[in-house]
Amino acid sequence: MNKPYSWQNRVPDLADRSWDVETIRKRLKNLRQNGFGPKDLDWEALQANPLAVFERVQIRAEEYEYLTHSCSKGSALALMEEFGLGNWAIIRALSPFPGFGMTGGICGGVTGGLIALGLFFGSDDPEDYEGTGRTMTAARTFIARFRKELGTIMCPEMQEEVIFGRYMDPRASQENFAAFQKARGYEKCALPPGVGARLAAEIMLGDRATSTV
Repeated sequence: MNKPYSWQNRVPDLADRSWDVETIRKRLKNLRQNGFGPKDLDWEALQANPLAVFERVQIRAEEYEYLTHSCSKGSALALMEEFGLGNWAIIRALSPFPGFGMTGGICGGVTGGLIALGLFFGSDDPEDYEGTGRTMTAARTFIARFRKELGTIMCPEMQEEVIFGRYMDPRASQENFAAFQKARGYEKCALPPGVGARLAAEIMLGDRATSTV
């Protein structure tokens, strides 16, 4: 995978991307109508071409963040769609999670990825301690890789060091929000959920395959 300075090269591309809003919206409408799963996955096929999965969930997480204006929803939606996980109540519950309510907390690309990992590795049985252990192991691996790739898991540091060169804090005031929009914030902030979804998919497939982006 790339390192923080390399991921920064993707930010201008996101800012200038022509987003096919209608196609993205139709895909989400289909998910709302038909749900995420259960899905009978062809694991052999997925394992045979993991890079295609990683690329797909990264791009879709970017697209869903752009359309929903939520990095936590973006990362979770892409993974839930790919692996047939969860339901729309989970997406609704993720509404306050970008930057932990935009208070300067953990990036939504992390929280959305963690939710998907919990759905994938966890259990419906509250006393399934092995299931909890599997999820914790996956979470520790995911957070360590995310921090390695982007340098931080915190929203303000992500904005300052990787995306904008400063902390925009868009929910602090109308002026901040206007500046965030002018800086093409929703486009550029698609980066962390894309990376988060990619890393979580890598863990789900149990494959450390890499590629250049």
